[in-house]
Amino acid sequence: MYTTHLHSEQNILEISNSKETLKAKLFLNDGGSLQELTLKSHPIIQDLAPLKYGDTYASSILFPFANRIKDGQYSFKGQAYQLNKNQTEEQNALHGFVYNKTFKLIDEQISDDSVKIALIYVETEETQGFPYTYKIRLDYEFFEDRISLGVTVTNSHSNAFPFTLGWHPYFVSNNLYDSKILMDSTQKLILGDRNITTGVANIDNVKSFPIKDQQLDDCWILNSDKVVFETPKYSLRFSSSSKNNFLQAYTPPKANTIAIEPTTGVSDSFNNKIGLEILQPNESYEITWNLSIN
Repeated sequence: MYTTHLHSEQNILEISNSKETLKAKLFLNDGGSLQELTLKSHPIIQDLAPLKYGDTYASSILFPFANRIKDGQYSFKGQAYQLNKNQTEEQNALHGFVYNKTFKLIDEQISDDSVKIALIYVETEETQGFPYTYKIRLDYEFFEDRISLGVTVTNSHSNAFPFTLGWHPYFVSNNLYDSKILMDSTQKLILGDRNITTGVANIDNVKSFPIKDQQLDDCWILNSDKVVFETPKYSLRFSSSSKNNFLQAYTPPKANTIAIEPTTGVSDSFNNKIGLEILQPNESYEITWNLSIN
């Protein structure tokens, strides 16, 4: 049997099964982010303390852009825009606007073998450099050995807007040096100063990428929506419903931890147009990411 408990003071929703082989915490004030997860008794996502959420964006939804926009500047339909440069060190706009918004719990369905959670955020104010309104719904479904995260973005404005989407989870390994990422990729992003995309390089098919002691902030263009994170103790399988699939890998200053981020676009997508999509008024875009443990 599955149960949920909302810690009202912190606005954290805790989910677990009776065997405690599945445990999860959703931080509603931090963009509805999944900051703790245990599958089949294996800790998969853990608290990143002493690192701060405002620096890590841990498990946040990245919208309307994943990664960076150079100088926070772009043009759309002949109009120039200036975003807030929230990444002061590099002077870029980073990871969009919803990572620190408060999501509302709107539905909860509990059964013997799963829990469904629906969260929503409604933006009614136009944002600096992104003068549009929108709604984002997150549909989480938890099982003992897997989860799914569905994201639905609806354009509630009278004008179309550009966007990409991403998800920024960090995963733990008992030994990251001996862990690896399995993927199908023959192209990698070339990143210049300030981690801005400057081009695309053709590479030998990666297939298996050993992490070892590499310091990563790298992005691959995927030929398939399937990715596997293999550790000495568990394997985690990713899949996506998107036709545009990119994988960002980042190693934070915390041992045995890695961000493996599925995205629909890349660094500076509002300018280089890689993965960029346009959402028309009153239309919705849907994507589902799946994780399962072996």
